[in-house]
Amino acid sequence: MAEQPNTKQFYQENLNRVVDYIHKHLDAKIDIAHLAKLSHFSPYHFHRITRAMLGEPLGMYITRARVETAAKMIRYSENSIEEIAYSVGFETPSSLSKAFKNHFGISPSAHRNKKEFIIKKRNTMKTTDLNIKKPKIQDLDNQNCLYYTMHGAYQNLDYAGAWEKLWGEIKAQKLFTKGIKMIGLPHDDPKATDPNKTRYDACLIIHKDAQPKGDVGVKTLKGGKFAIFLYQGSYKYFAEVYDHMFNEWLLNSDYELRDAPCRERYISHPDRVAEEKLKTEFYIPIK
Repeated sequence: MAEQPNTKQFYQENLNRVVDYIHKHLDAKIDIAHLAKLSHFSPYHFHRITRAMLGEPLGMYITRARVETAAKMIRYSENSIEEIAYSVGFETPSSLSKAFKNHFGISPSAHRNKKEFIIKKRNTMKTTDLNIKKPKIQDLDNQNCLYYTMHGAYQNLDYAGAWEKLWGEIKAQKLFTKGIKMIGLPHDDPKATDPNKTRYDACLIIHKDAQPKGDVGVKTLKGGKFAIFLYQGSYKYFAEVYDHMFNEWLLNSDYELRDAPCRERYISHPDRVAEEKLKTEFYIPIK
């Protein structure tokens, strides 16, 4: 029987397929949905996995590949800058000029005339020391919840208003019991989805039968196996927390991701606890 690749090999092989496709199709429009299919990664986690493994968002990687390829062609070919712009996937020469200057700090024409070859240090994502515990692996049962859906850039959402609405319904329907948990479901990655179209569900896990009312719905969060990480610190470092979970832990584990969204459980109340002492649990669906 053929030996099964470990988790890191599995994800690396699939990422290699995506990267190879990108570099072979720089002259064409690259469809992110097609890359997701090529990767065989869970559609829920495609952007987080690629971002964690590449060290930068996928769109940024594609742009960097284009401008760095253009830099070599400008330096070592006789092609016009206009021809080079089209050959690496820019719709207009001015689009290449703008991206080139943002990346290298000089224009394409200045680069062609400059004797010294410029080297741009890769701008990898900022990292920070994280106060995050090793995960516990747990099988969860189905859980019923009241939920309220919001659309828009995550940093602009009215979280306080959402929780107030949900707790108001708990009171109105007399649903209060011990064990109610505040859960967030960030369905979209803002690096991939238009920030105005990202979707987030604020959920309260309940233990009594409830009825939907207006924009407050009732649904079941499906159970399954999860890796549960306890993080203490500011909400502003959530992106780094996800990078740690996917890149540092998942790729070195024997687990794979399931096709289910991640969950965030907010243990602390941000109005009552200092920012650096906020506690949050992250639930990563695995198999």
